[in-house]
Amino acid sequence: MSGLIGDLLAHLPALQVVVPLAAAPLCLLAGRAGLAWIIAFTAAVAATATAAALAYLTFHNGTISYHMGGWAPPWGIEYVVDTANALILLLVSAIATVVLAFCPASVAREIRPGSQHLFYCMFILCLTGLLGIAVTGDAFNVFVFLEISSLSSYALIAMGGHRKALTAAFQYLIMGTIGATFFLIGVGLLYMMTGTLNMADLQARIPAIQDSRPVAAAMAFITVGLALKAALFPLHLWLPNAYASAPSAVSAFIAATATKVSLYVLLRFTFTIFGANFAFLNLPLHWVLLVLAVIAMFAGSFSAIFQRDVKRMLAYSSIAQIGYITLAISLASSAGISAALIHIFNHGLMKAALFCAMGCIFYRIGSTRIEHFAGLGRQMPWTMTAIVAAGLSLLGVPLTAGFISKWYLVQAALQADLWWLVILIAASSLLALVYVWRLVEAMYFKAPPAGREDVGEAPLSMLLPTLLLAGLNIYFGLDTRLPVAMAESAAALLLRGQM
Repeated sequence: MSGLIGDLLAHLPALQVVVPLAAAPLCLLAGRAGLAWIIAFTAAVAATATAAALAYLTFHNGTISYHMGGWAPPWGIEYVVDTANALILLLVSAIATVVLAFCPASVAREIRPGSQHLFYCMFILCLTGLLGIAVTGDAFNVFVFLEISSLSSYALIAMGGHRKALTAAFQYLIMGTIGATFFLIGVGLLYMMTGTLNMADLQARIPAIQDSRPVAAAMAFITVGLALKAALFPLHLWLPNAYASAPSAVSAFIAATATKVSLYVLLRFTFTIFGANFAFLNLPLHWVLLVLAVIAMFAGSFSAIFQRDVKRMLAYSSIAQIGYITLAISLASSAGISAALIHIFNHGLMKAALFCAMGCIFYRIGSTRIEHFAGLGRQMPWTMTAIVAAGLSLLGVPLTAGFISKWYLVQAALQADLWWLVILIAASSLLALVYVWRLVEAMYFKAPPAGREDVGEAPLSMLLPTLLLAGLNIYFGLDTRLPVAMAESAAALLLRGQM
């Protein structure tokens, strides 16, 4: 028995991807929604357990290197797990598990009966791609998994059941393809100059040739490609339509994970492969990211204020929150990287909770328009409590996870002697207060429309995952040990340029 456990532990990095990858065709072959859901949910639970084990092992024992097929790098494909990507693996797999628990009733309400098993197949395939992006130590493999997650995302968004969903999926496909092409060109330039695709090998070889134009061009192509995938302003145009038009479970999963994984890859390439000195001293990446991040913080929040559809409002809010994460990255310090990773983790919890709550509301009233939220505070009190809790976290109110994010971001700005950034962070947070208050006002201070019956809460299978996610926004505002400890360890690792 101990030998079997030892073998499982030795192969955890591979199992992190192989288990959900194997589950995807099984969901397709299942043919029935119920059986497909069981397969997908079981795979997600296994992925979460694997990610938790990897997080524990890397935090206590250091980086894990796994050679696929026994082929040593750089010739073989290497999977590498350290505290940076272990945190991402844990976030993505845990969110997938909770959202899949939310799925049965929501999917039955929003997806055509004949397509529901296909939905679960695409969902678990998207999870596979996101986990693969985080765990791989091969630059080309990042592109492969990026495309797996993106292609499945396009299909999931198109299942929204109306023409706007098809348009949103097509727009996302076009812009996502451009982003992937830019990323691939950058990886190709690196391979041309170094003859390797292994990230650790790239890190060792680039310093000798970093003054060459192809390396600078590779950095530019990769940064633009990942910025488009992460929806960094002004490359965010695909995001509002995608989040607003997708099925509720898809919005919750993608909003909480997809852009966060792209930002992680940006962190990994910038600090591990190219190095902070090259990216922020030889190239003007600091000011480029800082300026775009500040614009995103205000443009996203301003746009959110004027939205009538709450899912679209939350989508524009995500653009502002991506700005906060990018701002932290631009500081190129240990405190900045820690703040970025903490906010990646916490924002994933916020948006998953809010979009799941939108799914509960859509299940009952068939709309996410803000004028239809009137009176729901009394008719759906638990769902509204989840929205308030996650909304307070979004604002950064003390005792919530969002406050921890803002606190570490402010500390990073002050350590960099950029006190004026603190003013901008506070001002943009006040803008977020405006659109969060619009929700509260509609839910609690407006009478329900005439003729609408008491709708009641969504089924417990939807409500409990939503409350769990909302509760985690409070829990991680009180107990910060997991995200903060792993983020600080990851920041030290990235700044040392280790992989």
